[in-house]
Amino acid sequence: MVKICCIGAGYVGGPTMAVIALKCPEIEVAVVDISTPRISAWNSDHLPIYEPGLDDVVKQCRGKNLFFSTDVEKHVAEADIVFVSVNTPTKTQGLGAGKAADLTYWESAARMIADVSKSDKIVVEKSTVPVKTAEAIERILTHNRKGINFTILSNPEFLAEGTAIADLFKPDRVLIGGRETPEGQKAIHALRDVYAHWVPVDRILCTNLWSAELSKLAANAFLAQRISSVNAMSALCEATGADVSQVSHSIGTDSRIGPKFLNASVGFGGSCFQKDILNLVYICECNGLPEVANYWKQVIKVNDYQKNRFVNRVVSSMFNTVSGKKIAILGFAFKKDTGDTRETPAIDVCKGLLGDKAKLSIYDPQVSEDQILRDLAMKKFDWDHPAHLQPLSPTSNKQQISVVWDAYEAIKDAHGICIMTEWDEFKNLDYKKVYDNMQKPAFVFDGRNVVDVKKLREIGFIVYSIGKPLDAWLKDMPAVA
Repeated sequence: MVKICCIGAGYVGGPTMAVIALKCPEIEVAVVDISTPRISAWNSDHLPIYEPGLDDVVKQCRGKNLFFSTDVEKHVAEADIVFVSVNTPTKTQGLGAGKAADLTYWESAARMIADVSKSDKIVVEKSTVPVKTAEAIERILTHNRKGINFTILSNPEFLAEGTAIADLFKPDRVLIGGRETPEGQKAIHALRDVYAHWVPVDRILCTNLWSAELSKLAANAFLAQRISSVNAMSALCEATGADVSQVSHSIGTDSRIGPKFLNASVGFGGSCFQKDILNLVYICECNGLPEVANYWKQVIKVNDYQKNRFVNRVVSSMFNTVSGKKIAILGFAFKKDTGDTRETPAIDVCKGLLGDKAKLSIYDPQVSEDQILRDLAMKKFDWDHPAHLQPLSPTSNKQQISVVWDAYEAIKDAHGICIMTEWDEFKNLDYKKVYDNMQKPAFVFDGRNVVDVKKLREIGFIVYSIGKPLDAWLKDMPAVA
């Protein structure tokens, strides 16, 4: 029986291994992590991450050929293929701070693999890593190998949170990069055979190591670039009276462009986009390509501009102050159908409003109070370190923040509503009831373009929707910086 072990039981490792176990019943799959609470959650009825369809997959396989364990060394030693899916946060200090990936966790995983291995292994990069990481890992394994052969492969994930299980069942492509040597090609075929249980072979792309590593960064950079492009257009639409939804629909019908990732919003979030672009910027700078680095930096600058613009619009619309005013924040996750808050635009928007002394009432159907309070207290990039290395839940802003478990409770007596996540329930609220329970004038700031603007204005709301023609009220307010 082939044995697979995955180091790291997070958003990538858990779902990916669960689907491999489901589709390959003859393969034994172990997911290992040093975090006891996380592994306990994977072994319980309340999984540590929310992803539609994940519960069913885990329940079908757990205890049969899918195991979650903290006994990292035992399972690594027994495995034929070891996936490494550990955090690669952005460095916060030292060389490359603020841009380069911190490979501390990756390096310690590689050293541990070398220490405990008693048989030849294929080691697969599953985390998003900088180009040439495989080379560094290869050197660590080679210098510590004790007569054992290690072959490195890059197998980047292209999952979208909220649709991860569907993406795993029917991927656009599976990318496997390896050395162009007999050993490298043999390892590529071994991993290809695993995926070929359910993925058509023409969708399994085999490349060299560096192409596979760079393809992941490039894919995320291109997707983020599309979001920043349409968000840049949204600012121009507001200034000219155009409607960004009509503009994006119009350009999306061009078959060369296509309609995906053209929804204007308060900005992109998630664990990868910003991190991967910063990584790309650093790699470009290190390779003497400042013009290329500056090009990709601009994608992040536009994203930050969009979030700042949203906060400024809220404050300027409400008589240039939100001090002491209750603002309802609907949604905190970076997108619907996930509980993930990493780099969510809601963090920067909330911090901006808290800086102006607003009182926030926050509701998200999938994000806990503890997580929200932690996110609003953490410094940039702290989120990407293991939980035990993150700051404890803070109390500093608690008098300004309440987290509630009902949208109507969040909205009661509020001066304004900020829609930060496109959860379906926010489209279907009884907005007449909402209006009656708010202070007047009642404002709605729609950061995801989910509400029917015309209908809300008829009820009596003053509505700001990103990239849409401005409410007469907003035109009379000070210009937004």
